Amino acid sequence: VQLQACGGGLVQAGGSLRLSCAASGRTFSSMGWFRQAPGKEREFVSGISWSDDSTGTFYADSVKGRFTISRDNAKNTVYLQMNNLEPEDTAVYYCVARTGVGLTKFIGGYNYWGQGTQVTVSS
Repeated sequence: VQLQACGGGLVQAGGSLRLSCAASGRTFSSMGWFRQAPGKEREFVSGISWSDDSTGTFYADSVKGRFTISRDNAKNTVYLQMNNLEPEDTAVYYCVARTGVGLTKFIGGYNYWGQGTQVTVSS
């Protein structure tokens, strides 16, 4: 199983980026994003969980209203659209997936981790 994340980069405050995470090796019903800034602990950003007839999403308070998580089942890919970026959003962003269903913000709830993609927001 691999989670391949991409889309990070350098952007000015107020700008936008879209991260992508393509899963290979198996399909998942619950995925998400964490991030880790220099000198700080890894923190939950957003999660998405889905079934045949419903989709649920969950956001950290710090990104609510600015970030949007979505999925493309046909591509086994999850996206994180990040708008109105702030310097405080600077971090390495990690794509995660779990074998269970449902939403969780707890780091231990995710079995698989991608390699991380750097997001840098300049002021």
